[in-house]
Amino acid sequence: MSQTLIEEVSTQKNAARNIRKTILSNGLTVLTESMPHLRSVSMGAWVGSGSRDENPEVNGISHFVEHMVFKGTTTRSAQQIAREVDTIGGNLDAFTGKETICFNIKVLDENVAPALDVLADLVLNPTFTPEEMAREQGVILEEIKMDEDNPDYLVHEVWTQNFWKGDPLGRPILGTVKTVSSFNQQTLFDYYAGQFNAQNIVFSAAGNLEHDAFVASVEQKFNALASASGSAARLTTPHATPHITLKRKKALEQVQLCLGVPAPPVNDANRYVVFLLNTILGGGMSSRLFQTIREDQGLAYSIYSEMNPFRDTGSLCIYAGTAVDKTRKVLDLTLRELRRLKEETANEAELKRAKDQLKSNMVIGLESSGSRMANLARQQMYFGRFFGVDEMMREIDAVTPDDIQNMAKQLFQPEAIALTLLGNLGAMKLDRADLAC
Repeated sequence: MSQTLIEEVSTQKNAARNIRKTILSNGLTVLTESMPHLRSVSMGAWVGSGSRDENPEVNGISHFVEHMVFKGTTTRSAQQIAREVDTIGGNLDAFTGKETICFNIKVLDENVAPALDVLADLVLNPTFTPEEMAREQGVILEEIKMDEDNPDYLVHEVWTQNFWKGDPLGRPILGTVKTVSSFNQQTLFDYYAGQFNAQNIVFSAAGNLEHDAFVASVEQKFNALASASGSAARLTTPHATPHITLKRKKALEQVQLCLGVPAPPVNDANRYVVFLLNTILGGGMSSRLFQTIREDQGLAYSIYSEMNPFRDTGSLCIYAGTAVDKTRKVLDLTLRELRRLKEETANEAELKRAKDQLKSNMVIGLESSGSRMANLARQQMYFGRFFGVDEMMREIDAVTPDDIQNMAKQLFQPEAIALTLLGNLGAMKLDRADLAC
């Protein structure tokens, strides 16, 4: 093989996971985790760019390309792709995020070769025919309309666009009716040539496989993939905009509430502190928001908080859906919980419960070949190294009640809060003084 071996991860802390990494001569990173007790293999090609790396005039093109690779290659039609995958009982999928595009397939271990052949063909040889493009533009325009009719999606989208105002991070992953309608074949090929290069792709796999043999197969398929012509320019870290946005939509029965603040990026040294704070605040059925607003007060069916970490920034958001006459009370109770986290340290029992929940979610989330494959790729892309379960457990256990309180004081500043309300709001008005916490 012509690849250059850069690193093989086999240190004691990762011994239980048998992770190995090879970088091919063209710069493509190949990661594997051998799981011989399984009968499946999951593999994925992860492109290290997404909607936040798009120019405004082509907003949505990452997602459009993700759709279009399934519509035919130089050797397969869309129907042939579907039939070949079904013949081997495979699960072929893809998704686009703010910072990644992923094409992945899961098959029985005996079908790795044909699965890799199809996946490589999709990634390397799309045709982007004008006829298929026209059809897919119609499909995606309907997807945009569907999401606009979904109030809990729409409130997050409105919140995000105003929070990262004027920045690509705030633009919708799907794009807009105007941008999607403007795409042509050359637009797609130009974008594809700029992003689908060897240095910008991580190819990861997990399951019942052997690293060296798998790397040889990947190299055979991907050795012709071009290297990057230059280093990709990364945009500067966006500034969050604390906003109060009231979007009136009379047809809705509920008011959708989204409240959030800036939070650390994905690789921040205090990320486990933030994860635990989020768990305590609104991360499950025993969380403070769920217990107070749903269980004690009966004000909402859905209430939770979530983290949205990115490579250079992030946000922590709270969502609730409630009746219009209960909106003020839900908002006041939410702000009261933020204030409590700042003014009082969490007790040891509550923190232990949050730690156990977080650790359990992490471990259970690594029980399938698909989740291991994704975990490998994300750790490589964001950290450049791999974390064993034991190391993550130690980091979580090291967090103290004081750490949680200090992080709450740092995050929950009234002047940093952004709020969106969506629904039949009538004459409702809010100002910054209503967000004191």
